[in-house]
Amino acid sequence: MSSNDPSSARPRRPLPTGYRSGIIDGITIFIGFSLTLLRFWAFEAPGDWTPRSIVAAIILSVPILLEIYVLFRSLRVADDDEFEYAKTVRWFIASVITMLVAVFLAAVVLSGALEPGFSPPSPNSRRIDR
Repeated sequence: MSSNDPSSARPRRPLPTGYRSGIIDGITIFIGFSLTLLRFWAFEAPGDWTPRSIVAAIILSVPILLEIYVLFRSLRVADDDEFEYAKTVRWFIASVITMLVAVFLAAVVLSGALEPGFSPPSPNSRRIDR
């Protein structure tokens, strides 16, 4: 290692037992949720495909790619270092936030709120179950 390498200045600190398996479990749970949601959106949701629903489907796939990257990071040997683990956790939090935004956008598109001529139901109108 050269003297310019930033990792040579700090000592390696391994993670406590259980931290890596915990984050790997969390990541795989979110990947499962994300894939199930994308399956619903692509194959089971009612209605026709619109440009907005295509954009929502693409946005739903972005967090899945982030989650797969985070899973890749968490399975590396280098992630046993506390500094690398902290970066992986930040990536994981970013993927979860991205998924929340994508789910919100998909819900708005599915509700039809972005369609021209949409008017929200009045408080006195009866609810129609589908």
